[in-house]
Amino acid sequence: MSRSRTILALILVYMVFAVLMNSVGTVILQSIQSFGVSKAQAGTLEGFKDIPVALASFLLASMMPLVGYRRGIVIALVLVAAACAVMAMAEAFWATRLLFVCIGAAFGLVKVAVYASIGLLTDDRRSHASLTNVIEGFFMVGMWAGYWLFAAFIDSNDPGRLDWLSVYWVLIGICLLAALAIATSPLDESAARNQDEPITEGFLNMLRLTLRPLVLVFVLSAWLYVLIEQSIGTWLPTFNNEVLKLPSAVSVQMGSLFAGALAIGRLAAGLVLRVVPWHRLLAFCVVAMAALVLATLPMAADVAEGQVTGWSDAPAAAYLFPLIGLFMAPIYPVINSVMLSALPQHRHAAMTGLIVIASALGGTTGSMLTGVLFGAFGGQTAFYLSLLPMAAILVALHGFRRQVERNAAAPG
Repeated sequence: MSRSRTILALILVYMVFAVLMNSVGTVILQSIQSFGVSKAQAGTLEGFKDIPVALASFLLASMMPLVGYRRGIVIALVLVAAACAVMAMAEAFWATRLLFVCIGAAFGLVKVAVYASIGLLTDDRRSHASLTNVIEGFFMVGMWAGYWLFAAFIDSNDPGRLDWLSVYWVLIGICLLAALAIATSPLDESAARNQDEPITEGFLNMLRLTLRPLVLVFVLSAWLYVLIEQSIGTWLPTFNNEVLKLPSAVSVQMGSLFAGALAIGRLAAGLVLRVVPWHRLLAFCVVAMAALVLATLPMAADVAEGQVTGWSDAPAAAYLFPLIGLFMAPIYPVINSVMLSALPQHRHAAMTGLIVIASALGGTTGSMLTGVLFGAFGGQTAFYLSLLPMAAILVALHGFRRQVERNAAAPG
């Protein structure tokens, strides 16, 4: 019962950060309309979010066992609640940057704590992979809910109005509820420390991990995956609005199809992986992603202004393109689980720090690059160019599989 309670608390925390982290696409669209900023300026919000994620993970991940995972999560949630209050009251673009700096730094702590806690709550590689997929699946459920939560506060008839900022008062309440849930949940964190090693060695151990070929290939794979996911997820509401000509609120709502596809894909992956080897599943997923891009983006051409007023008359591309999330979904949690399962528990916090750093840098690169391409060549071309990192990750995953097999065959 105590284990289930802790897992539920971790899921709630992760869902809160799913809403906050993935709100950047909606906030980009609303910042362009409410604050009059350019696409290039709005695209920097991903950097304001992801660079603090990387810095927090790099500087603090190895110290998390000393601070305590639950305590670190509570601190992160309180910080974000305060930033949401500033965002709601300031009504200015600078506040969005401050908000995402705080969200990013907080998520850097939370992700390390959640992933390390999974190792404490599971006994073997199979259960680790299963719980990782479940928690990451609910992250996508939170992401899906976030689209609808924000859309409820957007006025499509006057999208430049600042009424949408009221959503942050709701998010403050959810953050404080999650903080209470995790603070009152039991978790034995003693196994997270190596009792024979000073905590001060943790930072150096994280750096030493990067010298291992297995870790290097994994980091490249994770970086490429997040680059693809964030380039699509962040700019999908703007793509819906400017290329498919959907109203602002509907553009955000239909972005939830991508999040829903990711959630279904990750939850289903736990079942599929029982009968299909992980490397075969992931190779199929990458090929299917590329096929969907080639099949659906031509449908987005030449949509007339004012032709779409709601879900019922949206073009087929608005429904079909977000299904790329179904195939994208298993990649990230699977490679994370395979990597962490290859290490002892007292290395999980340091390794998770590297995971978060690679993810943050990939997200920043993908979002900012897509923003530049979107502004220069249009949304269709920007999304077509996602085929390049898809080809690269297919090669990287093959290398990762070979390194995993070598690591398993190595003595000791």
